Amino acid sequence: MKHLLPREASEFLQQVPEALFIDVRMEIESLYVGRPPAVINIPWYEYPELKPDPAAFVAAVERETGGDKARPLVLLCRSGKRTLDAGQALDRAGYERVYNVLHGFEGDLDDDFKRSTLNGWRFDGLPWEQM
Repeated sequence: MKHLLPREASEFLQQVPEALFIDVRMEIESLYVGRPPAVINIPWYEYPELKPDPAAFVAAVERETGGDKARPLVLLCRSGKRTLDAGQALDRAGYERVYNVLHGFEGDLDDDFKRSTLNGWRFDGLPWEQM
């Protein structure tokens, strides 16, 4: 797995249109907190279980890619941590080009325990939408 800063990920997605941009957050997070346009949501875990099911996640990605293990996959979550586990599961499943977006959509916590103030997709002013 490789790592990209949000701006690098945005540029990569523009330069490599066949890349699949995956938001691994829960669907409710993606909808209500916001998400980049054209991202697809494949949760690493979902409410109410809140437990990862790596096999189910990989199977969902396989459905989206048609089993193409060479297709580039760009993973995004809230802070860039869930994507590490999700990316490792995809690496183990044989996906060759997995990219983690560092700092995720909302970024790291600041000293006041707030996000989107230090780094992340939204902090960098990249396109996003909210329900």
